[in-house]
Amino acid sequence: MKNITLSADEQLIEKAREVARSKRTTLNQEFRTWLESYARPNDVAAQYRDLMKRLDVRIGRKISREEMNER
Repeated sequence: MKNITLSADEQLIEKAREVARSKRTTLNQEFRTWLESYARPNDVAAQYRDLMKRLDVRIGRKISREEMNER
């Protein structure tokens, strides 16, 4: 794996580290994930799957109309 050096505002970096910590990961891993998706061709289906994975969306059973309309 090759190292790269980036420059960014110190406060922005610290905020990004806080977000990564809240997700129980590192800023380095978050950047790698972003770089992988950035370097991929525009495959809409793959982007959708990646988004669902990042948002931790799981498809399970069908939800009834009543359940969808519950408040």
